[in-house]
Amino acid sequence: MERITQFWVMGFLLLCLLGLSVAEKKTYVVHMARSEMPEVFADDHVGWYGSSLKSVSDTAEMLYAYNNAVHGFATQLTVEEARAMESMPGILSVLPEVRYELHTTRTPLFMGLDQNAAMLPESGSGNDVVVGVLDTGVWPESPSYDDAGLGPVPASWKGECETGTNFSKANCNRKLIGARYFAKGYEATLGPIDETKEEKSPRDGDGHGTHTSSTAAGSVVSSASLFGYAEGRARGMAPRARIAAYKVCWAGGCFSSDILAAIDKAIEDNVNVLSMSLGGGSSDFYRDNVAIGAFAAMEKGILVSCSAGNGGPSSYTLSNVAPWITTVGAGTLDRDFPAYVSLGNGKNLSGVSLYKGESPGKLLQFVYAGNASSMSSGNLCMTGTLIPEKVRDKIVLCDRGVSPRVQKGAVVKAAGGAGMVLANTAANGDELVADAHLLPATAVGDTVGQEIKNYLFTDPNPTATIFFEGTKVGIQPSPVVAAFSSRGPNSIAPSVLKPDLIAPGVNILAAWSRKVGPTGLSVDERRVDFNIISGTSMSCPHVSGLAALIKSTHPSWSPAAIRSALMTTAYTVYKNGEPIQDISTRKPATPFDYGSGHVDPVSALNPGLVYDIAPEDYLNFLCALNYTTLQITSVARRNFTCDKTKSYSVNDLNYPSFAVALESPVSRPGVSKGSSPIVVKYSRTLTNVGPPGTYKVSTTSPSTAVKIAVDPSSLTFNDSDEKQSYTVTFTASPMPSNTHQFGRIEWSDGKHVVGSPVVITWS
Repeated sequence: MERITQFWVMGFLLLCLLGLSVAEKKTYVVHMARSEMPEVFADDHVGWYGSSLKSVSDTAEMLYAYNNAVHGFATQLTVEEARAMESMPGILSVLPEVRYELHTTRTPLFMGLDQNAAMLPESGSGNDVVVGVLDTGVWPESPSYDDAGLGPVPASWKGECETGTNFSKANCNRKLIGARYFAKGYEATLGPIDETKEEKSPRDGDGHGTHTSSTAAGSVVSSASLFGYAEGRARGMAPRARIAAYKVCWAGGCFSSDILAAIDKAIEDNVNVLSMSLGGGSSDFYRDNVAIGAFAAMEKGILVSCSAGNGGPSSYTLSNVAPWITTVGAGTLDRDFPAYVSLGNGKNLSGVSLYKGESPGKLLQFVYAGNASSMSSGNLCMTGTLIPEKVRDKIVLCDRGVSPRVQKGAVVKAAGGAGMVLANTAANGDELVADAHLLPATAVGDTVGQEIKNYLFTDPNPTATIFFEGTKVGIQPSPVVAAFSSRGPNSIAPSVLKPDLIAPGVNILAAWSRKVGPTGLSVDERRVDFNIISGTSMSCPHVSGLAALIKSTHPSWSPAAIRSALMTTAYTVYKNGEPIQDISTRKPATPFDYGSGHVDPVSALNPGLVYDIAPEDYLNFLCALNYTTLQITSVARRNFTCDKTKSYSVNDLNYPSFAVALESPVSRPGVSKGSSPIVVKYSRTLTNVGPPGTYKVSTTSPSTAVKIAVDPSSLTFNDSDEKQSYTVTFTASPMPSNTHQFGRIEWSDGKHVVGSPVVITWS
């Protein structure tokens, strides 16, 4: 009996160990050096992948075999197996799966597109541009995907409409020409998708993907609105472009192996623009699967537009900072949705809301959530923190932070509250983001919030009510940089200024999924065709659509030329000459906030000159970053060796902006280790894409501590596509470490202005 017991104990321990071994398996993306593939696999690279995998694991299977975005595959391995794989011949790197998060009608008018409709392409090549959107899928029944007036699907299109749960080939048309979904990486990490809660198909059960794709290239829809808010004609930036939806994001996030598989297919499908409103922090380019996939897309002539992230207003919060990616931050529109807090002391204070319903009307008792909870975090109105007896039939003041804004309102409503005032903290400043709350509610900025709290804490019987005033346009100043928009500097490559530019990203109206309510909460049973939401997720597809618009007008332009047109024509001052503001500080914004400025699509269609960049130039830049041959091969997917006889400089990448890094002998204010000026030189080349002309340079120096000299000071172009080069010399006095100053370089022929921001950093 004892031996039987020992047998069972040993068997149980063995099963536990086996279970532990299985549990330790994680998803990896294996990057292969195609040049080292044995001849026996000459016509079967997938066979080579499989053979390499079997050499380290008898049980592992490939989740994906990549053909375009990278050379390699995705699989599940133990840590030991991953290490063994990395040491094998022909293996460039074995990168662990990374989980990415989503960076969650008046826009065309605000940016001048509606007034200039005559200049926009209506036929021909304009119909052949395809915008691929990597997101949560698509709601194909939305009127934003109406294909009326569009011709046949472009002959160059190689994609397809994949079938799945509640999605068939019939859901695609001449507007929505492709739809795919990618879930193998997601399921390998989190288990099978629960199809009772979300469709395992391209269908969008979240709303985010429908919103972004329709923002980029949605068809014109009359009388669009959310509960009557922002009513008007909704349209994407490139309303005649085609859309291909690639569903890579699910309830538990977006996984890099799935994203890479979608990029791989999008390249094969022949998209012209890739839009990705997602991010997962920053890492070296050779370890960043999205950056590597984007490089492959760029080489195929595909512009890749990505959101900068919602980590602002803190510095160093950017995602997607590779120089071959167009990185987009967020600004506001000149439209708002005022909702006022009326206090018992007679004051009316302004906020914003998208609530549909009756105002509380009369003054009600007013309570601070922190005083209506037994928990230290009660002020945040988290689930289960409010005491119903203390909030019932009252207006409740909640502090913004930690949990979603709309969820706080749901918590107040569930506890019996009659309404909510949502107050920003100092972290969000006076930025106002409107939401379709489930109860009468308004969001107020930090300044107003402090005034309300002062009343709430000093009046012995505080009362309040909320009333709503619909939609208001002509808000000034606008745009301002959104507080949530991620900021530079670029932590991975400080010599490349990011973000590249900003576009509308606050309170944006676009199509929505009828699978979910406008708040996205499970308790929200309302269904809408359009929704108003905010984030760099919303600004990114604006630029993606504008890139498609430029591509349709200038089909031969490279991704770098299109980005240059968008950047060099962006504006940094209002019409009155005052600088664009940062909502989080109420002070002038800087290029770390907005890059080259706010996008100006009308000017971008005719920029005069562009800064073009070839794929080889990016590889030379990686040499300047001292990347090894192995690391560069991981990015380039081919052998590339830096020339040891050549001197590479990060200063020579032909980027449309200047990020000047200086080594300062001054360690802190008032302490100098030397007074010799610091001199650095940058070279740039401009390509003429307009008529012949002579451009003269003007510079704006940040202070007397910095001198900017451009040689030559004028450039004459006689032919289209002619190239002319110039050198910029920056001469700077020593300054304390971590000092930043900002300037500008502009070339103009009297009609076109080709502008570049200058950021000078002493470190």
